[in-house]
Amino acid sequence: MLPFLIKRLVSLTLSLLAASLVIFFVIEVVPGDPASFMLGLNASPETVAALRDSLGLNASVPVRYWQWISGLVQGEFGISYTYRVPVRELIADRFWISMPLALYALTLSTLIAFPVGVIAAARRNSPADVSIMGVTQLGIAVPNFWFAMLLVLFFAVSLRWFSAGGFPGWDAGFWAGMKALTLPAVALALPQASILARVMRSSLLDTLGEDFVRTARAKGLTQRQALWRHALRNALIPVLTIIGLQFSFLLAGAIIIENVFFLPGLGRLVFQGITQRDLIVVKSVIFLLVFAVILVTFLVDVTYAIVDPRLRRRSA
Repeated sequence: MLPFLIKRLVSLTLSLLAASLVIFFVIEVVPGDPASFMLGLNASPETVAALRDSLGLNASVPVRYWQWISGLVQGEFGISYTYRVPVRELIADRFWISMPLALYALTLSTLIAFPVGVIAAARRNSPADVSIMGVTQLGIAVPNFWFAMLLVLFFAVSLRWFSAGGFPGWDAGFWAGMKALTLPAVALALPQASILARVMRSSLLDTLGEDFVRTARAKGLTQRQALWRHALRNALIPVLTIIGLQFSFLLAGAIIIENVFFLPGLGRLVFQGITQRDLIVVKSVIFLLVFAVILVTFLVDVTYAIVDPRLRRRSA
């Protein structure tokens, strides 16, 4: 197990290094002068020069990259040009909205997809299977922002069970915060549950056709017993892949949903940073989200090794 973990840690480190180089060059080098971009076309040369000096842009590219990376390692993300506060504080405030939202949506997606996928696989080609596959196809096709607006119209405007948007803050209580995140989480979970249910069904059907499952059936196990005792665990590897990718998407890609529901999360922070040309915020938040994606991928790989020991032996 240790060689496997070491190889994955080395891969994680190299991936982070490559991602940091891409982010830095795309945001600070490729556009030209970041100070001129942030201030706009009508800025005076004196103002641009002052901003370049305050941001340390007069140093060479390698020095600026090293200063940025060393600051990230120490937890220093710089000062936001727009808000005039440390970016670390902006991220900390919004992280505790985006992370619970992603976990909430992923939990709903998993709770829906697992039983639905198992039922569809156990009753292959039955009316239940056909109905489930039709509903999941619809769930994939429907844009989540359109579904979000339908949720707002029905549950917020018509029934008044939930608020149409905004976040009261965790100081208002745990249940008040979770209630504000419910509609966004449902809007995010619908397409992800549809994808996961289809992957679960396909993986289970492939596993049920394996020799070891047929052997178990020949020894007297029913289809349900063979499915739960033998097939399900072996079918989890592709499902875990999708869950890991979904969590990364839900954490980093919920920009539209956060804007629909006016949630002050990381996605909305990136959107505001782009519109306000606050490259310091954009650069730091994007790297943090990339780090989260790579870390989740690493954890998924470790989970693979726990579920299927053959992967550890191959890496040894």
